[in-house]
Amino acid sequence: MKKSNFICIIVCAIFVALLGTLGHFFYEWSGNNPYVGMFFPVNESIWEHMKLFFFPALICYLVLCFLKKDINPELVYTFPKAILLGTFLIPVLFYSYSGILGYNISFLDISTFYISDLISFIYLYKFAMSEKNTDYSYTFNISLLVCAFMFIYFTNNPPTLGIFAIPL
Repeated sequence: MKKSNFICIIVCAIFVALLGTLGHFFYEWSGNNPYVGMFFPVNESIWEHMKLFFFPALICYLVLCFLKKDINPELVYTFPKAILLGTFLIPVLFYSYSGILGYNISFLDISTFYISDLISFIYLYKFAMSEKNTDYSYTFNISLLVCAFMFIYFTNNPPTLGIFAIPL
């Protein structure tokens, strides 16, 4: 792996961690601006907290796509899978630990975000250089578009499912 690709992955992981952490407060800091709420959590539901990883990682991916002539193509092809992995690890980890304990703990809630960030970028690092098949790259890019649409739409129109409810 090129050193520049490794550094890019590290920078993206740190960027997602920092922007996701700050993003937790953006909606409140904006005076509950609905446009900010489309991209950052408007409440404490697990669904809304998935945005903390998804949109910062998507920003990194879009920057990579713009710069991809200097970046290994496999990194660009693997990134959407890493975004989806990190995004959906958040509810998996949260519901796993809270289901085992029977309650949730703030420290572990916060840790699920950072663990998801770490795992997704380790995945990106490990598989970006080994995956040669790009047949599904469009499928994963479409999946990212669908997820982005769902995050934006469900902010104002949440279904009556547990993932959209505020945990007790």
